[in-house]
Amino acid sequence: MTEEDEAAFDEFLAARSTALLRTAILVCGASQHDAEDLVQNALEKVYRHWSRIRHDNPESYARRVVVNAAISAARRRRVIQEITFARPPDTPAASPDVELREELVEELRRLPARMRAVLVLRYWEDLSENETAALMGCSAGTVKSQAARGLARIRERMGPREGVLG
Repeated sequence: MTEEDEAAFDEFLAARSTALLRTAILVCGASQHDAEDLVQNALEKVYRHWSRIRHDNPESYARRVVVNAAISAARRRRVIQEITFARPPDTPAASPDVELREELVEELRRLPARMRAVLVLRYWEDLSENETAALMGCSAGTVKSQAARGLARIRERMGPREGVLG
């Protein structure tokens, strides 16, 4: 890799690594450590292919690697039963919205990996249906149906709440 490529990669890393970690945490549905591992592996792949992807869209490439790895990991984890708690441990909250956010994140974790990935990319990362479809390698119709089903499941589990999920 040339010095120019190294500098461009370092700039990309500084600008987008936090956003990739946030996406990985939400898509992964597991611990922050697992999400950090996903991002690390994604960044290794980005680095290896940097000269080829640098001028295209390296963030999209990295996001796709994270999403695909999270879906693959979820498939492997299906065999292992995780112990889940009804509520996370009590922690002080600055505002009532923090509790709602935690509930939403917990409900996201309960969804199947592809459905969770669609919701995170569409509504957290604010990608369009077409961008999400391209990133996940599926049709826009699949994105629409997965998003609708995922939101319906979350609404059903959380019950009626004013201003939540439409």
